[in-house]
Amino acid sequence: MAETLYDRLGGTYAISGAVDVLVDRLFANASVNANEGVHAHHGDPANAPGYKFLVTAWTIEATGGPKCYPGLDMTKAHDQLAITGEQFDAVALEIAATLSFLGVPAAEQKEFMELIESYRSQVVQA
Repeated sequence: MAETLYDRLGGTYAISGAVDVLVDRLFANASVNANEGVHAHHGDPANAPGYKFLVTAWTIEATGGPKCYPGLDMTKAHDQLAITGEQFDAVALEIAATLSFLGVPAAEQKEFMELIESYRSQVVQA
């Protein structure tokens, strides 16, 4: 049986570490925070721990790990944010940069970015 992307990324601990770096980058990214709805959340540092938990749990589940994500589906989670394609691209760029920074192998980076891209239609509304 082939290893899941979850396994190849290093499981819960490695994913949690990557999300820790990613969320700090997202909260500081001016392009991502140009969206008022996103900034209302990202602009409050008190939201970072909960957001890191949700992104970690989502990533674990989306990559083939255990079912643990308690949040909303991607459409409901983003439907009030009016996210544009450019804003989605800004987040995707941060994800790709974080994966590269952390030394994730190219094949896993590609597979994860394809997973992210598959959610574009559920996230982009404007």
